Amino acid sequence: MTAHTRRAAVARAAIAALVAVTEWAAGGGAFAQPPEPTALIDQQHCMFCHTVDRPFLAPSFRQIAERYRDQPQASTMLESKLVHGGKAHWGDMPMPPPPERGGPLSAKDAHTLVQWVLDQ
Repeated sequence: MTAHTRRAAVARAAIAALVAVTEWAAGGGAFAQPPEPTALIDQQHCMFCHTVDRPFLAPSFRQIAERYRDQPQASTMLESKLVHGGKAHWGDMPMPPPPERGGPLSAKDAHTLVQWVLDQ
């Protein structure tokens, strides 16, 4: 095998590995994250109180994910809190009810938001 043939074989193997990792990530691998539901975040005014990575008026999305990610019923509880509002679990500020945040939120949209937060 010549040096050129070896380089070509290494390049093909590297490309195949990159394609495999990309497909794995796109299919829900550990590094894949769902796209940010920007329209829902804007509609519900989430960023008025939360940020992705630092506490503000409320905990960051990453803090919420760290606390609840591995709790079996957390998604249901968080979705309910988004749909109805709820008592404070962090400090003194409760989750405002939807009319104070931008309007009603469907169960499906609440699920989308919660899954995105838990993936942070």
